[in-house]
Parts: sequence; structure tokens; C-alpha cells
Amino acid sequence: MSLETLFNNPAVAQIGPPELLEHALNRYFPELVKFESTAELAASPILGKVRDDAERILNAVVVESEPEAVPTGFLDVTEERNPGNIAPRSDISAVAWNIERGLMFEGIADALQNRAELKGKDLLLLTELDHGMARSGNRFVARELAERLDLNYAFAPVYIALQKGSGVEAAMEGENTLSIHGLAMFSKWPMRNVHAIPLPNGKDKMWGKEKRLGFLRALFADIEHPAGAFRAVSIHLDAHCSRSHRRRQIKIILDHLDTLAPLPTLLGGDWNTTTFNSQNSTRAIMGYWRRVFMGPKRVATRHLPHPERYFERPLFADLESRGYEFRALNNVGEGTLHYHVESIEKNTNLRDWVPEWCFPFIFWAANRVGGRVSGRLDWFAGKGIRVAGGTTPRTIGELYDPDGTPLSDHDAITVEFLLG
Repeated sequence: MSLETLFNNPAVAQIGPPELLEHALNRYFPELVKFESTAELAASPILGKVRDDAERILNAVVVESEPEAVPTGFLDVTEERNPGNIAPRSDISAVAWNIERGLMFEGIADALQNRAELKGKDLLLLTELDHGMARSGNRFVARELAERLDLNYAFAPVYIALQKGSGVEAAMEGENTLSIHGLAMFSKWPMRNVHAIPLPNGKDKMWGKEKRLGFLRALFADIEHPAGAFRAVSIHLDAHCSRSHRRRQIKIILDHLDTLAPLPTLLGGDWNTTTFNSQNSTRAIMGYWRRVFMGPKRVATRHLPHPERYFERPLFADLESRGYEFRALNNVGEGTLHYHVESIEKNTNLRDWVPEWCFPFIFWAANRVGGRVSGRLDWFAGKGIRVAGGTTPRTIGELYDPDGTPLSDHDAITVEFLLG
């Protein structure tokens, strides 16, 4: 039994309606949060009480077409949602965006409907979507977005959250209902061969202040676009892990793609290429001091927006060695996550895993570059595709609610591409 992917059981994997994710596990949460490690949980009799439901949820993929739900059962097809009078197109448009749980749901939905750079995309690869979490209003974020945008969708759970969240989330009002968190894919066009594979945890998810059951997953689907079929992969790599572990996760995805029938392929999502080893606070602090000695300005300008140059280079080299292009599909060097010393919320979250004494030094280093640093964490990569003529990949920032609240802690990225 691998503790990295405890509850992974392909034999029970199902694809179907949201009812697959219903459960009554919450009654065990007070006992489960007492464990300090996955090994402790695995050795406890309570494992037998939660295992069946946890495996059912963490191996499922919810697939629906709008407005009518997919029938119950094992399915690999969603119905086309487009009227027959749409003229065939050769270019395909995609957006990848970590929407930070869907906390700002109305603003996110509005941006995807009405923001010129984001609306009308063929494909959305979204990460960090809640289902029944108090912090996001106990919405099923993926399903409600699909209904609002009139798109087919697939949602893969990655964690069953035993608590309300970390940092400021822990103090939010209300209680979780289903306590599920995951990633998703949305498409205008039919989605076939939908499935997900597990990605081993880089950190024990039962250790620390945010305890969870589960593991990250990569979500796959073959998209039947009028220009031809292509494969899409929604990816969220681990944040609290080493660089070599993120590289390992990408390798698992590429190895799985090699087992599938060849198709033009687009990978996209939040790859957490922070340049840091964040398995624990000690490693993060050591990495921080290494960057101080390298020079804060040099790191902020040459490395955080360019993880492919040095710190995360092996991950990107693996992609290229396997025939996956990433440089042309991204505006490399443009950050997608920004940190400012005056961000109270991010400082509160950071205090969950960085000691208080570090903050004066962190502020000093950030102030050396104007108090704001940006890293590129979000990426596309592809094989058998090319950027559509007359277009350039973009990073879409300045995404705010009318009151000025950011819609997410990540910027969105977009690309338009051709098959071939």
C-alpha cells in the first residue's frame, strides 16, 4: 500500500453524475484530524470505516453535458452542446486558470462570460475548484460554472478536506457539506475517453494545519473539435514538494500519455514551478536564504518568472525531450502569481508554514525589488499543435471584482492553436 496515494483504487473508478460524490464521511472528521501522519491513519481501525467511500470519491470523475445531465453509469462521452449552424473553425482557443477554490465565483463566471480575452473559449483547464466547502459557499463550483457558461465539464476530486482550509479560510463562517476539492475541464465540444490518474503526494497531507485525504490527479479527455480530435490534460502539480517531485509528477503524466492512442495534445494548468523546495518550512527557509545570497533582484527578475532557466529546468527539459513544446505556447517570463509585502491575506496563509521570525527578512528581500515579486507557475505544453497565425499566447492579469477584490491569486493564461 503506497501512502503517497492511499485510497487510490482503479478497480472502483467510475465516471458519471454528481451523485457519485455523495457521502457521510463528515461524522469521522473529528477523529481523523487527530492523526499526525498518513501512516498513523493507515494503521488505525478507522481506515476500514472510511476506505470504501473515500476510494469511491477519490477515484471518480464527474462528467455532465449541459443542460441535460449525463445518464448514470460508466460513460466516456458527453453530448455536443453546439447548434449545427456554427461554421467549422480551424483554430482552437484555450484558457488555463487556477481559480483559487472558486471563492469569487460570481466574478470568475462573469470574467469567463464577458472579459474579451477569456470569453468564448473552446476549452477551459481550471484548477482548484471546491465542491461543498464553506469557504466557497458550499457550491459545486465546476457544475455551476458549466451551467452558467453552457459547457460540458469533467470534474476530478483530489482531496476530501477534513477542515475548512488553511490561513484565513479556517476562520470563515459556516461548515463544509461534502468537503471535496478538485480540478476540472470544460469544453464546447464532445469529450471522450475522460479519465484521471493519480499523482503521488510530495508531502504527507495528514501533517500540518490543513489535513486532507487524497492525492492530486491529472484529468484527461479527447476533444472532438470540428478541426479534428485532440487530447487535453488538466494538470495541478504539488506546491508543497521538491522540484524533483514535480518533475516526477510530470513524468507520470507523460508516461501515461505514451500508453494512449496518439493524438495532438495540449497540457495546461498550475504546475507550481515556484523554484522552491517546499516540502517543509526548513527546506523553504533554506531555499529563501539561498536566493538572498544569489541576490534578491537577480532572482526576482531572472529566475522567478523564468523557472525553466535553472531551478525547474529538468522538468521542462523532460517535456522537450519527449517532444512537447512549451516555449512557443506561453509568453515565458510573464509572472502568473504575484506577492506583495502588504498582502495581509497571503502573509496570514504564509504563517501556517513559515516561522514568524522569517518575516522581517522576507519583507526586506521583497522590498529590495519594490515590494512585489512575480513567479510563473502556470503553463501550457503541447505536441502535434502549433500557435495559430496572427495570435500570441497571453497572460491575463488585472482580474478583479467591481470592489477591487482579486478573483484569484493566479492570473489566467490563454493560447490559440492549430492541429498538425
